[in-house]
Amino acid sequence: MLDPTTKRLLPWVVAIAFFMQTLDGTILNTTLPTMARDLGESPLRMQSVVIAYMLTVALLIPASGWLADRFGTRRAFLAAIVLFSLGSLLCALSPSLPWLVAARVVQGIGGALLLPVGRLTILRAYPRRELLKVLSFVTIPGLVGPLIGPPLGGWLVEVASWHWVFLINLPVGVLGVFAALRVMPDLRGAAGQRFDWPGFVMFSLGLVLVTLGLQGLDEHAVSAVLAILLVVGGLAAMAAYWVHAARAAKPLFSLTLFEIPTFSVGILGNLFARLGSGAMPFLTPLFLQVGLGYSPSVAGLTMVPAVVGAMLIKFVAEPVIGRFGYRRVLVVNTLLLGSFIAGFSRVDAGTPHALILLYLGLFGVVNSMQFSAMNTLTLGDLDDVRASAGNSLLSVVMQLSMSLGVAAAGALLAAFAVSTTPAMASRSAELLHTFHATYLCMGALSALAAGIFFQLGRRERPTGPATVIDQS
Repeated sequence: MLDPTTKRLLPWVVAIAFFMQTLDGTILNTTLPTMARDLGESPLRMQSVVIAYMLTVALLIPASGWLADRFGTRRAFLAAIVLFSLGSLLCALSPSLPWLVAARVVQGIGGALLLPVGRLTILRAYPRRELLKVLSFVTIPGLVGPLIGPPLGGWLVEVASWHWVFLINLPVGVLGVFAALRVMPDLRGAAGQRFDWPGFVMFSLGLVLVTLGLQGLDEHAVSAVLAILLVVGGLAAMAAYWVHAARAAKPLFSLTLFEIPTFSVGILGNLFARLGSGAMPFLTPLFLQVGLGYSPSVAGLTMVPAVVGAMLIKFVAEPVIGRFGYRRVLVVNTLLLGSFIAGFSRVDAGTPHALILLYLGLFGVVNSMQFSAMNTLTLGDLDDVRASAGNSLLSVVMQLSMSLGVAAAGALLAAFAVSTTPAMASRSAELLHTFHATYLCMGALSALAAGIFFQLGRRERPTGPATVIDQS
């Protein structure tokens, strides 16, 4: 039983952690061109900074619950804040891109534990009747972070330097440590629970090899043959995990999850539909600055309508899905999402700024509706036994899909940059061609996911409570 002070302050501590994570996930993208210039790198090849963090988070999410049970929620949460803050400091001190990528891995280790351990603590500390109110409060910073992240990042690089994008995490981290020491309860799960280490190694190896293979094609750090071998090796590791999961008594992710039709469609749809939308926070600030010549602060402010549109649609997502059904909403909305991403290929230096703002706002509406519908479809039919594993797998797929989307966008940018010809009118025209072709490909890739959602029955829907689950 929590004492009154702990019960009142615990949601604030978890909310601070959530804010740190969501702010960091959006503040960085606006600063990448400036960061590239200072580090002597091409701005079109900075995606490894984003991918390193996302991939690390995806790898460690499955182990977060076991670590909290093994070492206690207080110790795990404190370690998460310290690692995230230490990673932020190392990022600010990085003299080169490889050092920065390594520091982002350290930051990602902390980020992978922050929200899952915080959410797990709340689930164990509060009675069921209070969970909805507490969890709703904790998710509010998840909306505020993306709203202020892009303009704050653009402003910081203009008035100070890109280093402050990471240094800004340090005072919040110190506050989080002191608050956690005072407030965070030390809760543990049942003793003696075994973790599926063989499955974890196979699953993680698959994720890493596939991502490195895609990134290798982009950065030309390895030959095309070796990059393809990495991708094939990653797929082989994933296949090995599939066989392992079918035979293990308690696998990392049980294959019985895929016996639920709505979960199967939802998880596959999430994987492929998020490839395009996951690349957009990386691709669009880069396009605005490198392709259209916007300043970092203007590029950051230009991204705000997408977040506002995403927030506004949350109020009508549930009635829209209830009125038209999951199949119709997801098929139509997925095609719209792909069309909106591809539509950025029509934006150039002559496009009025007001029109770009309106277009990004509409994109935010469509993108947020996609997340709400996909997540509710995926989790709505999970029973109590499989809810934890299903939610964890969805979180992994979300992070994985976004990292693969960024890797794919980076590979396309590199490929189209190489393919531009000297006949182009200017360097500016070459860059626009590179971005436009990349947007077209990413839009087509996202639109293809409509075929997955088309497999739903006309009236098929989760049989659980009809509440839209927002984990975008």
